[in-house]
Amino acid sequence: MKRTLYDADHDLFRETVREFVTREVAPHRERWEQAGLVDRSVWSMAGSLGLLGIGAPSEHGGGGVADYRYRMVVIEELCAADSASFNAGLSVQDDLVLPYLIDLGTTDQQSRWIPAMCAGTAIGALAMTEPGAGSDLQRVRTTARRTADGWILEGQKTFITNGILADVVVVFARTDADAGARGFTLFLVDTTTPGFRRGRKLEKLGLRGNDTAELFFDGVVLTDADVLGTVGAGFGHLMERLPRERLSIAATSLASAQSAFDWTKNYVRDRKAFGTRIDGFQNTRFVLAEIGTELDVAWTYLDRSIAFLNDGELSAVDAAKAKWWLSDLQQRVVDRCLQLHGGYGYMLEYPVARAYADARIQPIYGGTNEIMKEIIGRDLVR
Repeated sequence: MKRTLYDADHDLFRETVREFVTREVAPHRERWEQAGLVDRSVWSMAGSLGLLGIGAPSEHGGGGVADYRYRMVVIEELCAADSASFNAGLSVQDDLVLPYLIDLGTTDQQSRWIPAMCAGTAIGALAMTEPGAGSDLQRVRTTARRTADGWILEGQKTFITNGILADVVVVFARTDADAGARGFTLFLVDTTTPGFRRGRKLEKLGLRGNDTAELFFDGVVLTDADVLGTVGAGFGHLMERLPRERLSIAATSLASAQSAFDWTKNYVRDRKAFGTRIDGFQNTRFVLAEIGTELDVAWTYLDRSIAFLNDGELSAVDAAKAKWWLSDLQQRVVDRCLQLHGGYGYMLEYPVARAYADARIQPIYGGTNEIMKEIIGRDLVR
């Protein structure tokens, strides 16, 4: 199916992205997977080519283009090159951290961090999840206590993407134990601040090239200038920006599923069994027909969701539907693609095996798919 989402400008941008991925990303993927860490140099290279901060204001070094289709091109090309780990890091930077700074940051916060993040010389992370609080963010125990001069931040975060490389972390903390959802605030924490420390670089099932870490805040002294947005409005700030985060996960899920399907079509064309190409068997063609049709339908839905986001009309419910359905579809697609590879699909030297491991996190982070169904269900029965 021919997609109509893109125009000539996006096609030109894709050429730049594809060249960058081919030259600077793909040759290093295996080394990054083994190290559990992506080279910082590739971040600055991406920044120099205008691949970071696409939607950030041009006066801060960004692309100044509020068109998510450009981000979608980056996601597609990284997934096609079996570079899901680097894609995860870039998505946190461009789809989570930068939007918080653009929408909520003070002039000083923006001028300090946005240009560096767009250039790839600074890397950002978002610290919400804790050992005892994942999708249920109101159970967060990290606290920021008021002092005469500012705040004292105490607590622990875990499963933080970009946690090892991060130069700045957006931290979600409780600031008023008696105020319910109005008792949380966001803070910008420079990782050179005394009291901040990194814990383990976590060993994961998939996305092994991305640095996921524990973070600790041991009496970190902050000032009011480190507050991001409004004191007490942190929970609302998160809820307002979750649709973009969840659409980013949905977009990655579908791009990854499409890549696994493309690899599989090539494999069954070249591989033989019982003297016949695997794609010569009716069962293989039926499986390919099912997957191809499901992907075509899914792309239509995602393209519409991107149009809604660009128009400022993507609701939390719309994003929940996209995140749930497309990440769930990814699981089914990659599983069937691996099956068509036979025993080789179980070998990590084949990209479909790595895609199988990488895919499993998609229904979990950004809010579990069970939470997505609850959001959708509440909207249907309220």
